[in-house]
Order: sequence, then C-alpha cells, then structure tokens
Amino acid sequence: MIERLFPPGVPTPKNPYSPAVKAGGFIFVSGQVPTVPGTTEMSYGDIHHETRATLGNIKRILEGSGSSLEQVVKVNVYLADENDFAKMNEVYIEFFGKDRPARTTIGCRFANPTMKVEIDCIAYTG
Repeated sequence: MIERLFPPGVPTPKNPYSPAVKAGGFIFVSGQVPTVPGTTEMSYGDIHHETRATLGNIKRILEGSGSSLEQVVKVNVYLADENDFAKMNEVYIEFFGKDRPARTTIGCRFANPTMKVEIDCIAYTG
C-alpha cells in the first residue's frame, strides 16, 4: 500500500508533490528547503541556518509520519555552492550524530538563486 503523507505543521508544497510517501516499510521524504515551519515562507540565511532549517523540516515530517532521523537510511544533499560542504557537515552532524545514513552530496544550481541547500531522504518505519 502507498500513502501520500501531509503531516501537520510541515510546509504545504506549492507544487504538485507530497512532502512524504510511505511505501512498504519506508518513508520517502521529498526535497526539503529552508522554509518556516507550517508555512511556505522561505527562511534564508547562511549555510548553517539553511541546513538547520531544512533538517528541522525533515525531522518534523519524519516524526509526523511515524519515523525519525535515527531511522534514515539514505540522504541526498544538494548545495548551490560546493564550498559550503564542510559548513553543511557541521550542522548535519548535529542532527545525525553517530546514526549516519548513506549519503550523496551534489553541487547544483537551483531555480531559486537565493537558496543554498535542499535535502531529501529515505527512512525506515519498522
């Protein structure tokens, strides 16, 4: 069974996608950006701020979907500036600590040139 999830208090997408989809024993979290919780308003700042806001949104989505950061098995990080890699990692470690999932980090160009980071993930719900 597949469920499209819209947990309370997480950003409502402006575009046609679900914040998360549960399939089998996994939750697939759509790419998240630094939005203010419960709104569609962006919260821009330095890479530390944007990474913290983005991972906070992911944490809320996972918890509202019956999972947690500890259950994340794969993360994809997209950075507008590859030079932000080390600074992004500083915040990433705050959220994942020793429970480090598999990860890919990619430098890219966003449609929104002000944005610095986008992150998606897959988590287990077992």
